[in-house]
Amino acid sequence: MILGSHIDVSGKEMLLGAVNKAANYEATTFMFYTGAPQNSIRKDIKLFKKEEALELMDKVGINKDHVIVHAPYIINLANTKNNDIREAGIKFLKNEINRTSYLGMKTIVLHPGAHVGMGIDEGIESLIKSLNEVLNSDESDVKIAIETMSGKGSEIGFTFDQIKKILDGVERKDKVGVCLDTCHIHDAGYDIVNHYDEVLNEFNQIIGFEQLLAIHLNDSKNPLGARKDRHENIGYGYIGFNTITRFAHDERFKDIPKILETPYYEDKPLYKEEIKMIKVKEFNKLKNQELIII
Repeated sequence: MILGSHIDVSGKEMLLGAVNKAANYEATTFMFYTGAPQNSIRKDIKLFKKEEALELMDKVGINKDHVIVHAPYIINLANTKNNDIREAGIKFLKNEINRTSYLGMKTIVLHPGAHVGMGIDEGIESLIKSLNEVLNSDESDVKIAIETMSGKGSEIGFTFDQIKKILDGVERKDKVGVCLDTCHIHDAGYDIVNHYDEVLNEFNQIIGFEQLLAIHLNDSKNPLGARKDRHENIGYGYIGFNTITRFAHDERFKDIPKILETPYYEDKPLYKEEIKMIKVKEFNKLKNQELIII
């Protein structure tokens, strides 16, 4: 099973430290930001201990092609209200793709952005225009995975039809795909708890499983259709352990990297415990709080 979690790349060990953490979690992949997601400050990519990290990945059984980079969420290519923000996002994304390529990873997840009051259609057109500007000049083998969103605020990309429209508008179709986030689609109104097969059939019919590059496995603190995007630990939210496990063990997704982005509990990650539970399909209570649904 290609299963792991988000891991911070920080301190002196950088990417090498992230691989060690992933190995400790008994993960077979992981996801990371190349710097803080809320700003554009970046350390020199040559300080990331790339060669040592790649060597350790081989030793612990992590395929670098399954490791995911997440673009910073401050990038907003759907913003037509402030073109300076959009232009800065284009420049920043190009740089993040270059950093991803240098480290040897092949997939970077991108939030589609927010239209900031200008309308969904205009936001989508702005994103498409921006992605074409980024990708038409890119010579790397890095692909952008457009993440499915919850629809909070003025976010775009919270329906399968919107994601399809984005993909259709990108000229370099070989350079884009999708990252499906379980919390996000639940919060957007897709009932994966009671209608798992129906929702996934809809995804396949509109977008296509062949477009799937990554899955974010997250429970949700919110009821169906809340449009809020608040992740919960596996088994403690409105999606529940059984549905998350169903995604993880679905044979159709066996070759897709699956990433946990669940909250810390009492200042520590529960990734190791959650990964083990998902693998063996056996829930163990990890937190001193009531369960919503299992």
